[in-house]
Amino acid sequence: MRLKSLALAAALTLAAAPAFAADYVQQAGSSLTFATKYQGEVFAGSFPGFTARLSFDPAKLDGSKLDVVIPLAGANSKNAERDDTLKGADFFDIAKFPQARYSATKFRSLGGNKYAADGSLTLRGVSQPVVLTFTWTPGDKPVLAGKATVKRLDFKVGDGDWKDTSIIPNEVAVSTKVTFAPAK
Repeated sequence: MRLKSLALAAALTLAAAPAFAADYVQQAGSSLTFATKYQGEVFAGSFPGFTARLSFDPAKLDGSKLDVVIPLAGANSKNAERDDTLKGADFFDIAKFPQARYSATKFRSLGGNKYAADGSLTLRGVSQPVVLTFTWTPGDKPVLAGKATVKRLDFKVGDGDWKDTSIIPNEVAVSTKVTFAPAK
């Protein structure tokens, strides 16, 4: 009887323990890109050098979290003049705010292998909610492929003369494809 009681107590303890998601680190070849328009012309760019850490288990979303650090000095739209402008005081202001950060601790299933991360983006010292919708492809090196819309004026990106949304829209499309490997 005592052995049964110990076994029952151990089972109850395990059942009450918090569920932990698997921990992952970003692998080479991952991408973080943005796209918008300038005077009606679409342009895109990337943020090389970003780092992403993920704790995720589709069966245990409560324990999931995502942390992405984005060095803004590396913003690359393949146009040196535009890139210098993006790094300046009216846009990213990298002298004062060298990086942006996206953190999410609330995840929702959207059905199938689709999910949403309800997180917060901190950019230019301003934090605002941003939803990242993504697909999750499991495997030895799982892949998170996601999209979000960032309203640049909420973060004071494109201040001054650049506030005019007929020149640059307020909405900026952000896309990412991150290959992960289990953290060691």
